[in-house]
Amino acid sequence: MSVRFGIKGVMVKMCNQKITSEQYIPPAFKGSVEKQAKTARGVSEGFPKVSVAVLDRVLLHLKDHEGQADRYVVGPELTRPGIAEACAQHPPNVSRAMRTLLKDEMVEEHTRTIRGEERRQKTWQLSEQGREKADERTEELGLIKILLRSSEGELLEVKAKEAAGRLEAEISLLQVLLHAQHEGVLTYGDIRFGRIQKSDEDLPAPGRLTPMTGAHATYNNHPPETRPVHGREAEIEELQTWFEQRKPCAVVHGIAGIGKSTLVAHWLHQLIEQEPHLSVCWYPCQPWDRSLGLATSLLHRFGIDESHDPYNLIETLPLSPGGKIDVDAWRRRLLTYLTDARTIRERFKNEAGGPPPYWLIVLDDVHHMEDQAKDLLGALLQIATKAPLRLLFISRTTLKVYDRRDVHTREVVREFPIAGLSLEETTAWLKDLNNTSDLKAGEVHAATGGHPLALELLELYGQPTHGDWLRFLDEEILTSLPSEEQDLLATLALAEKPMPWKTLAKAVGWQGNPPENLVKHGLLIELDEGMWLHEALKERLLREVGAKQDKRKASLGN
Repeated sequence: MSVRFGIKGVMVKMCNQKITSEQYIPPAFKGSVEKQAKTARGVSEGFPKVSVAVLDRVLLHLKDHEGQADRYVVGPELTRPGIAEACAQHPPNVSRAMRTLLKDEMVEEHTRTIRGEERRQKTWQLSEQGREKADERTEELGLIKILLRSSEGELLEVKAKEAAGRLEAEISLLQVLLHAQHEGVLTYGDIRFGRIQKSDEDLPAPGRLTPMTGAHATYNNHPPETRPVHGREAEIEELQTWFEQRKPCAVVHGIAGIGKSTLVAHWLHQLIEQEPHLSVCWYPCQPWDRSLGLATSLLHRFGIDESHDPYNLIETLPLSPGGKIDVDAWRRRLLTYLTDARTIRERFKNEAGGPPPYWLIVLDDVHHMEDQAKDLLGALLQIATKAPLRLLFISRTTLKVYDRRDVHTREVVREFPIAGLSLEETTAWLKDLNNTSDLKAGEVHAATGGHPLALELLELYGQPTHGDWLRFLDEEILTSLPSEEQDLLATLALAEKPMPWKTLAKAVGWQGNPPENLVKHGLLIELDEGMWLHEALKERLLREVGAKQDKRKASLGN
């Protein structure tokens, strides 16, 4: 990753791209460059990170409005409030930026008549030197890589200057960069970008274009196809019971790769066969997702667009980059819309099967956006208790967006912890495999804990503890555990036989009952003789050597 510094020493981070041109840094801010560079090295390189300096934003904004230079009457875009709104800044930050730009002779200050206003106000425009600098920064910032979702639903990484063309929208480079910085991914057809702009020579057949078509790319109307599901009859029956009882929400949670999404998708395929007109929204949450993207996609799924918005739901979405969604207004208006039977019938009268009796919203990997969308998820849960809406969350952890005691008492949320396959289910799976006569089901289950991924790798490679499975244990399970739980498992791994809980708890200094999270997900096994863990975990934990391991051995008396 390379780090480049824009005006005021703020970083613009680009993955695998070398920047050689010298950046403009006012003298007063040169001392912060080294500090900012150290901060950048700790940033994840999973997808492009965009951060645009305040002075860069102002230069790009004034460049976009060069047509108003030297006019007696100008629009509010050149005033302090107008610049603050366009640049996603507080007005005091704009004042500080202008003082710096005036000192460096990048802008000119004037008092002009504002269109629609009675009194004259202070405005700014680029100087000749400022125009040159703005052109230079536009060229450099246009090379930043950003993520966008195309009309076909593909996630693309493109240069910022190419984004408007790919999105077929009339948006400026500044808007592209700020949307990328605050929301992560730009989506084709986003209602905030205006109408889709098609060239005359590329016109599709009439009727194919609809507003917000890009929102289709963020979710699916059907569950994804899965590999064959082995066992899980009890879990499928529990999901079916929850659905038939018409409870508002269910949470399916378990460790990585345990088969949560596969289980739900398999059950949902069976359900759709029974109810072909069931309205489903399967939304796969990504690490870069924010509440605004989810809210926009859900409105699209509920039939809201610029031609049908009777309760002005689109007004609750921020039209400027960096703005926050008005969750309370979004919740109240959406609840009114979903409970208005006449409006729903009118909107979906031409759809196959007519208006849906209710919507089933599946948020897969919702743990990726729990922190960023806590308010929105809580609002959805409130709506589901009063509207024809059902929620199904798939997560690696239990969720913190609700009071667990309250929702369980009122039977609003049903939680389904998913553990590994049982010994009987593992035995049945092994019987279906070829060339596994030398493998005993008990040994395989002890080595894998009934984890479906390990058994799938056994099916592919014939090894119960294949390298890919062991690497998965390291990367997806052990490293994500809290340090106290890791230490407990590592201490138990040194034992030669199952240990009574009181003995193990005393050895590691644990207070209270066995950790519910480990027991629930099958990482810590309760046997008649005491606590134990499956062999694959034990093998990985025993690799550690040194002072920590010696201390654990001493605590066990080894």
